[in-house]
Amino acid sequence: LKLLSKRQVRDRVLYSFAHIDRLEKAGLFPRRVRLGQSRVGWVEEEITAWLQRKIQARDSSPPGATVDDGERLITAPFDFLH
Repeated sequence: LKLLSKRQVRDRVLYSFAHIDRLEKAGLFPRRVRLGQSRVGWVEEEITAWLQRKIQARDSSPPGATVDDGERLITAPFDFLH
């Protein structure tokens, strides 16, 4: 079992700390493990599985479509604005 620091998670998923926190609070990102009063980590396998799900969603979507952080399928540019 390997734990990743917040910085390591950010480097892997390419999101800001604030966005990682928002996704986690919304239940859309793996939960952290509290290691001490001011130290947290994430289970590496859970982060890897989350990334694999993102890749699978991309690969099963129609060409040109993207999946946002809420797991909604966006089929056209800016259709999330409507």
